[in-house]
Amino acid sequence: VQLVESGGGLVQAGGSLRLSCAASGRTFSMYKMAWLRQAPGKERELVAAISRSSGRTDYTDSVKGRFTISRDNAKNSVYLQMNSLKPEDTAVYYCAADGDISTTINYRPSAYPYWGQGTQVTVSS
Repeated sequence: VQLVESGGGLVQAGGSLRLSCAASGRTFSMYKMAWLRQAPGKERELVAAISRSSGRTDYTDSVKGRFTISRDNAKNSVYLQMNSLKPEDTAVYYCAADGDISTTINYRPSAYPYWGQGTQVTVSS
């Protein structure tokens, strides 16, 4: 599967952005999807993940209540709505896909074999 992110940009603290990720191929619904981010000098971390059918989502603690992950299998797309953005949210955001057949959501970035090219999100104070 090939992934292409869009929607990043520069926003003031307290603002909102919506990231989109378009996937190629006809088997998008078979992949568990996630958004991950990497800030300068920091390790890549999982921000949010969603199951194949959208029945389950999970978030890292720092974004709970502010970010929402969703997917539209008919459009081969996954989204990340980011509200109340903070300067510490500044990072390159990546969309990733996990084709593992289990229902478990993986939290390790290394568990995701498919990645997009990333989109920069910068939050100014």
